[in-house]
Amino acid sequence: MNRARSDALFAEALKYLPGGVNSPVRAFRAVGGQPFFVDRAAGARVWTVDGEELLDYVGTWGPAILGHAHPGTIAAVKAAAERGTSFGIPNPLEVELARRLCTQVPSVQKVRLCNSGTEACMAAIRLARGFTGRDTILKFDGCYHGHGDSLLVKAGSGALTFGHPDSAGVPADFARHTLVLPFNDPEALRAVFAAHGRELAAVILELVPANAGLYLPRPGFLELLRQLCTEHGTVLIADEVMTGFRLGLAGAQGLYGLTPDLSTFGKIIGGGLPVGAFGGRADIMDHLAPVGPVYQAGTLSGNPLAMAAGLAALEALENGRAYEYLESLGRQLEAGLTEAARTAGVAVRFQRLGSMFCTYFTDAPVWNLADALRADRAKFARFFHGMLERGIYLAPSQFEAGFLSTAHTPADIERTVRAAAEVFKTL
Repeated sequence: MNRARSDALFAEALKYLPGGVNSPVRAFRAVGGQPFFVDRAAGARVWTVDGEELLDYVGTWGPAILGHAHPGTIAAVKAAAERGTSFGIPNPLEVELARRLCTQVPSVQKVRLCNSGTEACMAAIRLARGFTGRDTILKFDGCYHGHGDSLLVKAGSGALTFGHPDSAGVPADFARHTLVLPFNDPEALRAVFAAHGRELAAVILELVPANAGLYLPRPGFLELLRQLCTEHGTVLIADEVMTGFRLGLAGAQGLYGLTPDLSTFGKIIGGGLPVGAFGGRADIMDHLAPVGPVYQAGTLSGNPLAMAAGLAALEALENGRAYEYLESLGRQLEAGLTEAARTAGVAVRFQRLGSMFCTYFTDAPVWNLADALRADRAKFARFFHGMLERGIYLAPSQFEAGFLSTAHTPADIERTVRAAAEVFKTL
């Protein structure tokens, strides 16, 4: 496919944007080549500036659970925009979205709306520190919670050592207050609580890590974490920015029967517009200003356009039928890709939960970041480009999840499996 206009735009973007992009993974560095530029999107498809039509499994990295340009969402945004794009004053839509979040997610008694998942996670950690009077937090390898300084930390030299910065510009003093453990390691978890439990303000994790591909919690791991947090007075923060309303109306915590103290949200609750939220126990949330000592604010928090889009998305999901349909598509895709890989003799671990999935090129189980890193990234890059040549757009990194939408059809899945079968034979 001739991508002359995309190539020209990227050359121009390189003059004004670092790396030519506004978010690193878009640069295609993990798979090689250059990114394409999108002209428009609708349903399960995007159209590039070069006129190429692509079947999309990125879905704007998760929010597009109803597909792109969903009519209900577009109508809601248009109606809201006609009344004003921003107020900086309370508006009825933010009250209604907050009510829905508290109604649908049992652990959320009060909520604060903000503008991104990163902001939500940063604020939730600050709130946990303010509530407990402690400084140290615990996170897990492979779980991404945005680009806040306290969270861009990778593991130290052992399970009981503090982390070190994972990005230039992050002071070592920030990392000094962050412990990092492998996901799904109960012994390491017990050890860190035994050594540091009374120092821990919070534990933050994706209940289903989806920023290193996709892997699932082992049975009993989340239950153990909840128990240890309760015993030590540590705030348990569930990062549901990606999984909230993606895996069900109560998110991953509903699926696994977990009750966190705080949760963070984003993506779907804004219907594709910039949004974030954090909420949980009322006694913790009431430590926020203006009623408590923990400060958090935002000019665009509760923006009427994002609220309208989010409400439209949640209304379309509330009867639960969408999740049944997505599960049927997921099963079809999983079965098809697994059989295609087996037939081609390619070692593949297809990981899926509901409408989220990842294809690891490895023959070993994947339960944590170390397992994921053993996957053959060069083979994934060839698979990515082979699928793109056949009009199928997957995330341009081995370590990103894919997403289904209600706009996808069984015929789309069949086409995807056929394309994958062809590509597998070339690997």
